[in-house]
Amino acid sequence: MGIWRNNARLLLQFGWFRLATVLVLLATSAAQSKNSCLDCHSALPDPVGVSQEKFSHDIHAQKGLTCASCHGGDPGKDDPDQAMSRKAGWKGKIDRAQIPELCGKCHSDPAFMRTFNPSLRTDQLSQYKTSVHGKRLAGGDAKVAVCTDCHSVHDTRPPSDPASTVNPVHIADTCARCHADASYMSAYKIPTNQFADYGKSVHHEALAVRGDLSAPTCTTCHGNHGATPPGVASVANVCSTCHVFQAQLFDGSPHKEAFAAAGLPGCVTCHSNHRISHPTDELIGTGDKSVCLQCHTQGDAGYAVAAQMKDQLAHLASSIGSAEQILGNAEQSGMEVSQAKLELTQARDALTKARVTIHGFKVGRMETDIKPGLDIAAKGYKAGQQALAERNYRRIGLGISLVAIALVLLGLRLYIKQIES
Repeated sequence: MGIWRNNARLLLQFGWFRLATVLVLLATSAAQSKNSCLDCHSALPDPVGVSQEKFSHDIHAQKGLTCASCHGGDPGKDDPDQAMSRKAGWKGKIDRAQIPELCGKCHSDPAFMRTFNPSLRTDQLSQYKTSVHGKRLAGGDAKVAVCTDCHSVHDTRPPSDPASTVNPVHIADTCARCHADASYMSAYKIPTNQFADYGKSVHHEALAVRGDLSAPTCTTCHGNHGATPPGVASVANVCSTCHVFQAQLFDGSPHKEAFAAAGLPGCVTCHSNHRISHPTDELIGTGDKSVCLQCHTQGDAGYAVAAQMKDQLAHLASSIGSAEQILGNAEQSGMEVSQAKLELTQARDALTKARVTIHGFKVGRMETDIKPGLDIAAKGYKAGQQALAERNYRRIGLGISLVAIALVLLGLRLYIKQIES
C-alpha cells in the first residue's frame, strides 16, 4: 500500500508540473503574440489603418516579424507611452527617403536572409541605387518609386502570390500607378501612354489573355530593382533575350550597319516598343501596311528585295492553303489522307522558319527555307487530287453496281410475275 501511495503522489505531482508548464507556455505564447499596434491601428482609417486580416497576408508577418521590426517600439505593451517609447527604438512613420535603406538592412544581409529563404537575392538595394529611381532619390527627388510603392506596405506578398502587386500579371498595373498619371509625371517630361500601348500589344495578350507568365512585361525589358530605360543602342540586346534567332539574323544583315549609321534602334524601328502588334506578312513588301516603305522607295534595291520576300511568303502560304483545302475536301468525303495532312505540318514549319529568316533580309537564304515547304505543299496537293480521283472512281463504280443491282431486282420481279401468271 505504501508503494502505491507513493506512486500516486508522484503521478499527482507530475500532473501538476505538466499543467504548470502548459500554462507558462500559453502565457509566454500569448505575450509573444500580443500586438498592441494592431489593436489600435485596426480601428483607424487609411492610410494608418492596418487590420489583422490585412497584416496576416504579409510575408513578413508569416515569417514571424512584427510591426517593431520596421517601426521599433514594443508591441507587447498596452500603454502607448511604453509601446511607442524611444528607449524601445520606436521610429514611428518612416520617411520615404529612408525606406530603401530600411528594407536593405535585412534584404542586403545574406546571413540573415538565408534563415528565411536561401534562394532570395540580396542585391536589391545595390541594384536600386543604379536605377533611375534610386539615382533621383539620392538627388533629393522623393516622388520616385521606393520599395513600398511596388511591393505594398503592410500586406507585402511574394511575387508568386497571384494577388501580389509584383506578380507578373499585375506588374504593368503597378508601374502604371505613376507612369500612366500625366499629372504626377508632368515634371519628368516623358510619355505616359506606355501602359495604354502595352495593353494593346501582343505581349499583353500573351500574358493577360492566354495566361503565359513568361511573356514580357515592364520589368522584363526595363529591369526591376535596377530599372532603367534601354538606350537606342541596347534595344536589340533587350529584345534578343527572348528573340534570339531574329537577333542573330539581324546582326548579319545589311540593316545592322545601316540602322547604326542612321541612329535607328534595330527592333523598335519596325515593331515599335510598348505597342507591339502581332506580326503579319503584311508588314513586309510594298503594300500599304509595309514597314519597309518607311525607308525604301520604288526603284531602290531594298524595295525590290522586300517585294521578292513578300512574294515568296505569299506563294508558300497560298500553296499550303490550297493543299489544306483539297485534303480537307477529301477527308470530308471519307478518304484517308491523315498521312498527307501530317506531312503538311512540315510545310507550315518551313513558312514559320521563313518568317524568322526575314530578319536577315537576304532573298537567297529565304529561298532555301521556302523551297522545302513548297515541295511538301505540292506533294500534299497531289495527294488530295489522287484521293478525290479515287473517290470519284469509287462513286462511279458504286453507281454502276447500284444500276446493275436494280436491273437484277427488276428482272426478278418480272420473272416472278411471269411465274405467277
